[in-house]
Amino acid sequence: MATASTIKLDTGLQPEFFVRGITDESARVTSELLQENHDKHHIFFNQSGFHNHIVHHLLTLFALKATPEEIKRAYNDNKYYQRPPVDLKKEIVNDMHNPERYKTYLGKEKYYHDFLQYFQEEIGRKGWETVLNDELFKGDERADDLLARLFAGFLHPIIHLGFGIEHRQEALISEALAQAAIHDGWMAPFFLDAEKAAKANAAKPQDTKTIVQLLNEIRADKKLSSAAHWEDGNKIRDGILKRAPDEMLKYASQYVVDESQLEEKTAEMINAVVFYTAAAQHPPSIPKFDFYYIHVVNCSIFFSTFLSLSCLTPATKVRLLEWKVRNSLAMYASRASPPLLHEEIASYKPADGDDSWDKVIKRVNALSDDGHASKLVRALAHGEQVYKKFEGKDGFVVEGDMWKRLGNMAIDSVEAGGPTWVRSAGFDEAWRDVPKRKFSKV
Repeated sequence: MATASTIKLDTGLQPEFFVRGITDESARVTSELLQENHDKHHIFFNQSGFHNHIVHHLLTLFALKATPEEIKRAYNDNKYYQRPPVDLKKEIVNDMHNPERYKTYLGKEKYYHDFLQYFQEEIGRKGWETVLNDELFKGDERADDLLARLFAGFLHPIIHLGFGIEHRQEALISEALAQAAIHDGWMAPFFLDAEKAAKANAAKPQDTKTIVQLLNEIRADKKLSSAAHWEDGNKIRDGILKRAPDEMLKYASQYVVDESQLEEKTAEMINAVVFYTAAAQHPPSIPKFDFYYIHVVNCSIFFSTFLSLSCLTPATKVRLLEWKVRNSLAMYASRASPPLLHEEIASYKPADGDDSWDKVIKRVNALSDDGHASKLVRALAHGEQVYKKFEGKDGFVVEGDMWKRLGNMAIDSVEAGGPTWVRSAGFDEAWRDVPKRKFSKV
């Protein structure tokens, strides 16, 4: 039985997107490996805050019906460079239960193990649904601070939370909350100021522009689209929010959602982030996906999970989705707002004669990487499913067979050699080492 400290997957619980036929053996193997990772590894694999992706990778492969051997190989490929957690200090865990003392430990990776124990104790006592509402969604200063940290680190904490909720694994939910707690909270003013501006402007959901319209306006805004510089250490913090904070706030605050729109606006968000991630190409360079943008896509699948939770109020779901869209707009701007080339998707020719989703999934299951590619493929396949209900609606520019083309583009791009991903696609420098197309028309 799964508990706040024990991982046990259940093949009867269907993930958000999955391939039918997942075996009990795959569940057993994945559970054992995730338990080992939980017990033996830190959430960062180095001192620079690089994330341990084992949970994301193995659960994605599990959902895509990878074989037990493929799941074991993925774990072995990535376990050797993980670092052990810092020793647990029970007196610190006890101290964290004091609200005033709790906040003194935030943002410090050396307290990951202590935060993990703290959240395990809270979940063991209250249940994960209550803990989420108390710690993330209560709407007070403490909860808003942790909610902002959930979006930090290129969305890794919220992705981790999504996996934990999707599989109803309290231990992984504990990991996600502990991970959020040791990230920085500098995004909080942006999220909170955007909310205040939206209320001050009396923005009405029925008048909200589509996300694609806002992306186009951001690109056309020369101050904002040039605010991030190639040499910036963090292009949102040191570029966008430093050199064009008012402009970013202007666009972010224009996006608001009504409770009655939640399902459609969740689908629109998924469609829009897939569009800008896939359309940010740089011909005549061969197609590549931006490493930072793919996190926005890989996170999107879990908003369908959040939407389905009865323990979250509609108001909480609205707020979570608005924060996600505002974060996605800032992420687009932070990579120099590249032109979005719709034709790059619509006319893409897959490299494999068998371009079926089944073949794409088999190829990504066999790939040796750290999980980014498999997460991308699963998120794209999920996006296609969500899109079908809203086909033809404004703001849904990825349509029809473009979804399958994108699945092929994703696996083709990582199998093509050279840099697996580009980093910051709006800058020419990012494409310097990417091979050129052999028969380019550009």
